[in-house]
Amino acid sequence: MLAVIQRVSEAKVEIDGQINAQIKQGFLILVGIHQHDTEADSQYLANKISALRIFSDSDGKMNLDIKAIHGQIILVSQFTLHAQTKKGNRPSFIEAARPEQAIPLYHHLIEQLENKLGSPIQTGKFGADMQVSLINDGPVTIIIDSQHPN
Repeated sequence: MLAVIQRVSEAKVEIDGQINAQIKQGFLILVGIHQHDTEADSQYLANKISALRIFSDSDGKMNLDIKAIHGQIILVSQFTLHAQTKKGNRPSFIEAARPEQAIPLYHHLIEQLENKLGSPIQTGKFGADMQVSLINDGPVTIIIDSQHPN
């Protein structure tokens, strides 16, 4: 699983002109599920995301996690994160998980994050055409790949 984590001062997801999710300070996370991903990958991401210390403390150092600042999360599925662009100019998405595999893993990640943070996670709608807007705070953007932990 790939996660693009953006520290935001605000973010929202609109579907068909209606606000589906909206937060103030926290994370907007785009998640791409690979065909080889399992529940272990979603557990790994939930552990890393919930403990990620990228919010400033009173000294201005990135030292606080999302729970410490009472932040919120919007999680958006995005199969295009697994685009293959080596050949030609039209991306291939063959390595992205099919919906029958991806949807349960997406929901597992939501559940794991909610359990770790003790609060609900807002989401986009799997497979929907969404308009995502955000104010990236910093800017701070972190990419985590469960298949290549570092």
